[in-house]
Amino acid sequence: GLVFRKKIVHNIKYADAAARQTALSCWEEKQRREDMMDLLRKIFDKTFWKFIMVGVINTLFGTAVMFACYNLLHFSYWVSSAANYIFGSILSYFLNKHFTFQNKSRSWKTVLKFVVNISVCYLIAYGVAKPAVSALLSDASVTIQENGAMLVGMCLFVVLNYFGQRFFAFKKE
Repeated sequence: GLVFRKKIVHNIKYADAAARQTALSCWEEKQRREDMMDLLRKIFDKTFWKFIMVGVINTLFGTAVMFACYNLLHFSYWVSSAANYIFGSILSYFLNKHFTFQNKSRSWKTVLKFVVNISVCYLIAYGVAKPAVSALLSDASVTIQENGAMLVGMCLFVVLNYFGQRFFAFKKE
Protein backbone atom coordinates (compact mmCIF):
# COMPACT_ATOMS: atom_id res chain seq x y z
CA GLY A 1 0.00 0.00 0.00
CA LEU A 2 2.60 2.62 0.94
CA VAL A 3 4.60 2.30 -2.31
CA PHE A 4 1.40 2.34 -4.34
CA ARG A 5 0.17 5.47 -2.48
CA LYS A 6 3.53 7.25 -3.08
CA LYS A 7 3.29 6.45 -6.82
CA ILE A 8 -0.25 7.85 -6.96
CA VAL A 9 0.79 11.05 -5.10
CA HIS A 10 3.84 11.38 -7.39
CA ASN A 11 1.69 10.88 -10.51
CA ILE A 12 -0.86 13.46 -9.30
CA LYS A 13 1.89 16.02 -8.58
CA TYR A 14 3.51 15.31 -11.95
CA ALA A 15 0.16 15.53 -13.73
CA ASP A 16 -0.59 18.85 -12.04
CA ALA A 17 2.83 20.23 -13.00
CA ALA A 18 2.41 19.03 -16.58
CA ALA A 19 -1.10 20.47 -16.72
CA ARG A 20 0.14 23.78 -15.33
CA GLN A 21 3.00 23.84 -17.85
CA THR A 22 0.63 23.01 -20.71
CA ALA A 23 -1.78 25.73 -19.63
CA LEU A 24 1.09 28.22 -19.31
CA SER A 25 2.46 27.26 -22.74
CA CYS A 26 -1.01 27.67 -24.27
CA TRP A 27 -1.43 31.07 -22.62
CA GLU A 28 2.04 32.22 -23.78
CA GLU A 29 1.31 31.07 -27.34
CA LYS A 30 -2.04 32.85 -27.29
CA GLN A 31 -0.32 36.01 -26.03
CA ARG A 32 2.30 35.81 -28.80
CA ARG A 33 -0.46 35.45 -31.42
CA GLU A 34 -2.35 38.42 -29.94
CA ASP A 35 0.83 40.53 -29.91
CA MET A 36 1.50 39.59 -33.55
CA MET A 37 -2.08 40.44 -34.52
CA ASP A 38 -1.77 43.82 -32.74
CA LEU A 39 1.41 44.54 -34.68
CA LEU A 40 -0.23 43.55 -37.97
CA ARG A 41 -3.28 45.72 -37.16
CA LYS A 42 -0.96 48.68 -36.53
CA ILE A 43 0.87 48.16 -39.83
CA PHE A 44 -2.17 47.27 -41.95
CA ASP A 45 -4.49 49.93 -40.55
CA LYS A 46 -6.79 52.36 -42.38
CA THR A 47 -3.79 54.54 -43.27
CA PHE A 48 -2.08 51.62 -44.99
CA TRP A 49 -5.13 50.88 -47.17
CA LYS A 50 -5.51 54.56 -48.09
CA PHE A 51 -1.82 54.59 -49.06
CA ILE A 52 -2.39 51.51 -51.23
CA MET A 53 -5.38 53.17 -52.95
CA VAL A 54 -3.42 56.36 -53.62
CA GLY A 55 -0.50 54.20 -54.71
CA VAL A 56 -2.57 52.40 -57.30
CA ILE A 57 -3.71 55.70 -58.81
CA ASN A 58 -0.22 57.14 -58.62
CA THR A 59 1.38 53.97 -60.04
CA LEU A 60 -0.92 53.93 -63.06
CA PHE A 61 -0.16 57.59 -63.72
CA GLY A 62 3.60 57.31 -63.12
CA THR A 63 3.97 54.06 -65.06
CA ALA A 64 2.26 55.60 -68.07
CA VAL A 65 4.63 58.58 -67.90
CA MET A 66 7.72 56.39 -67.47
CA PHE A 67 7.04 53.89 -70.24
CA ALA A 68 5.83 56.61 -72.63
CA CYS A 69 9.05 58.54 -72.03
CA TYR A 70 11.20 55.45 -72.55
CA ASN A 71 9.39 53.67 -75.38
CA LEU A 72 7.65 56.51 -77.27
CA LEU A 73 9.89 59.51 -76.64
CA HIS A 74 13.07 57.37 -76.47
CA PHE A 75 14.38 59.03 -73.31
CA SER A 76 17.04 57.16 -71.36
CA TYR A 77 16.38 54.76 -68.48
CA TRP A 78 17.27 57.37 -65.86
CA VAL A 79 15.32 60.24 -67.46
CA SER A 80 12.25 58.04 -67.99
CA SER A 81 12.21 56.65 -64.47
CA ALA A 82 12.95 60.10 -63.02
CA ALA A 83 10.04 61.61 -64.97
CA ASN A 84 7.79 59.01 -63.36
CA TYR A 85 8.87 60.14 -59.91
CA ILE A 86 8.88 63.86 -60.60
CA PHE A 87 5.33 63.93 -61.95
CA GLY A 88 4.12 61.06 -59.77
CA SER A 89 5.58 62.62 -56.64
CA ILE A 90 3.69 65.85 -57.15
CA LEU A 91 0.44 63.89 -57.35
CA SER A 92 1.50 61.64 -54.46
CA TYR A 93 2.39 64.58 -52.20
CA PHE A 94 -1.05 66.13 -52.40
CA LEU A 95 -3.04 62.88 -52.25
CA ASN A 96 -1.04 61.39 -49.37
CA LYS A 97 -0.69 64.62 -47.42
CA HIS A 98 -4.38 65.46 -47.46
CA PHE A 99 -6.15 62.10 -47.92
CA THR A 100 -3.91 59.33 -46.56
CA PHE A 101 -2.07 60.94 -43.65
CA GLN A 102 -4.38 63.94 -43.19
CA ASN A 103 -1.37 66.10 -42.46
CA LYS A 104 -2.42 69.70 -41.74
CA SER A 105 1.10 71.12 -41.69
CA ARG A 106 1.73 74.14 -43.90
CA SER A 107 5.45 73.99 -43.27
CA TRP A 108 8.11 73.83 -45.94
CA LYS A 109 9.77 71.33 -43.63
CA THR A 110 7.10 68.76 -44.60
CA VAL A 111 7.72 69.42 -48.30
CA LEU A 112 11.48 69.10 -47.79
CA LYS A 113 11.09 65.84 -45.85
CA PHE A 114 8.83 64.50 -48.62
CA VAL A 115 11.38 65.44 -51.32
CA VAL A 116 14.23 63.87 -49.33
CA ASN A 117 12.18 60.69 -48.83
CA ILE A 118 11.25 60.39 -52.51
CA SER A 119 14.85 61.08 -53.59
CA VAL A 120 16.40 58.53 -51.25
CA CYS A 121 13.79 55.87 -52.08
CA TYR A 122 14.25 56.51 -55.81
CA LEU A 123 18.04 56.30 -55.72
CA ILE A 124 18.05 53.14 -53.61
CA ALA A 125 15.26 51.36 -55.52
CA TYR A 126 16.44 52.11 -59.04
CA GLY A 127 20.12 51.97 -58.12
CA VAL A 128 19.62 48.41 -56.85
CA ALA A 129 17.16 47.32 -59.56
CA LYS A 130 19.23 48.21 -62.62
CA PRO A 131 22.37 46.18 -61.87
CA ALA A 132 20.38 43.31 -60.30
CA VAL A 133 18.03 42.90 -63.27
CA SER A 134 20.84 43.44 -65.79
CA ALA A 135 22.75 40.58 -64.14
CA LEU A 136 19.68 38.32 -64.05
CA LEU A 137 18.72 39.09 -67.66
CA SER A 138 22.25 39.39 -69.05
CA ASP A 139 21.31 37.44 -72.19
CA ALA A 140 18.35 39.75 -72.97
CA SER A 141 18.45 42.97 -74.93
CA VAL A 142 19.17 46.25 -73.13
CA THR A 143 15.55 47.30 -73.74
CA ILE A 144 14.24 44.18 -71.98
CA GLN A 145 16.76 44.60 -69.15
CA GLU A 146 15.89 48.24 -68.58
CA ASN A 147 12.11 47.69 -68.80
CA GLY A 148 12.49 44.86 -66.27
CA ALA A 149 14.68 47.03 -64.05
CA MET A 150 12.03 49.77 -64.12
CA LEU A 151 9.37 47.28 -62.97
CA VAL A 152 11.57 45.93 -60.16
CA GLY A 153 12.57 49.48 -59.19
CA MET A 154 8.90 50.43 -58.92
CA CYS A 155 8.22 47.56 -56.52
CA LEU A 156 11.21 48.37 -54.33
CA PHE A 157 10.27 52.04 -54.35
CA VAL A 158 6.71 51.38 -53.14
CA VAL A 159 7.89 49.50 -50.05
CA LEU A 160 10.59 52.01 -49.14
CA ASN A 161 8.32 54.97 -49.86
CA TYR A 162 5.47 53.75 -47.64
CA PHE A 163 7.68 53.51 -44.60
CA GLY A 164 9.44 56.78 -45.46
CA GLN A 165 6.22 58.74 -45.85
CA ARG A 166 4.50 57.20 -42.85
CA PHE A 167 7.37 57.38 -40.38
CA PHE A 168 9.37 60.32 -41.72
CA ALA A 169 7.73 62.73 -44.17
CA PHE A 170 4.21 62.76 -42.69
CA LYS A 171 5.04 61.40 -39.25
CA LYS A 172 2.49 62.46 -36.67
CA GLU A 173 4.18 64.87 -34.30
